[in-house]
Parts: sequence; C-alpha cells; structure tokens
Amino acid sequence: MTEYREIITKSVVAKGRKYVKSKHTVQPPHKPSSILGCWIINHKYTAKKSGEKIEVHGSYEVNVWYSHHQNTKTSVIIESISYQDEISLRYRDKDARNDHEVIARVLQQPNCIEAEISDKGQHIIVHAEREIAAECVGETKVCVAFTREHPSDDDWDDYELDEELEHINTNVFGHE
Repeated sequence: MTEYREIITKSVVAKGRKYVKSKHTVQPPHKPSSILGCWIINHKYTAKKSGEKIEVHGSYEVNVWYSHHQNTKTSVIIESISYQDEISLRYRDKDARNDHEVIARVLQQPNCIEAEISDKGQHIIVHAEREIAAECVGETKVCVAFTREHPSDDDWDDYELDEELEHINTNVFGHE
C-alpha cells in the first residue's frame, strides 16, 4: 500500500541575476596626457532580501595609471566606488516560507572595459562591468511516496549500497 508524506526542507525558492555596465568619472590632480592602464580591485559586497528583490551593496577601487605633463611623468589615482544593485527574482516558489536566507555570488568581477580621457581633457572616464547572481533559500514541502512493506533481511544480502552511492551527485552546489 502506497502512502504519502510531506517533508519540509530547505531549498532554493527564488533566484535572479543582474549584469551592470557603469561609467565612473575620475578627476586626477594633473591633466592626463594618456592612460597607461586601469584596474579594478578590492571588490566587496553584501546581499539581503528586500520585499520581492535582493539588494546588493558593494564597493571596489578603480586604479588608473596615467601620464601627465606632456607624457613626462606618471601617476596612479585610486578612487573608491560604492554601488547598490537590485536583483529581481525571476523564479519564485510562492508556497515557500522563511525565505530570508540569501546566497549571492559574483559571476563577473567588476572590471574595466575601457578608460578614456574626457573631451575637455581634465577627467578620466572609466567604463566598468559586473554581474552578480543571488538565490533565496527557504522552507518548502516535498511530497514523497512510500510503501509500508518491509524487506526481509534476506532481501538485503545481494544489495550493494556502495554501487548505488556511486551515482549520487555530491557536487550539488558547484564545489569540489
């Protein structure tokens, strides 16, 4: 006879992702002659659920190496950038409860696409990109069918559990 049980478990109940292109204006102390390099480093972020969205608050540093005084000297200017992104949740389990645990991960670290000197030649414009994915974990129900029949001890003699366990995917969260 088959019976059913409802199991309450934690599961990903909503997820979303956001790709952002941004432009930052950096004002160096000297009029730039040319740009020699641009790096974005020290990315930090936190994420929390806010209504039906995930809010990501983050910061990073833009480092621009440039020449000045008619290409006779070089300097590096460092500018801290703060941002706030809202990630819409595309998949959502409407029956989930307690979905306030948020897991956010960076798909594309902030990086410089292009750095250029502004039209008037006083500023440096940095074009950057980043991408973040977020998931909400909450309680949900799983319905499981089972039978009341109990196998006898003889039924387990030829059963190799190790062979069954070889087929279980232990890389569920993408970690080795």
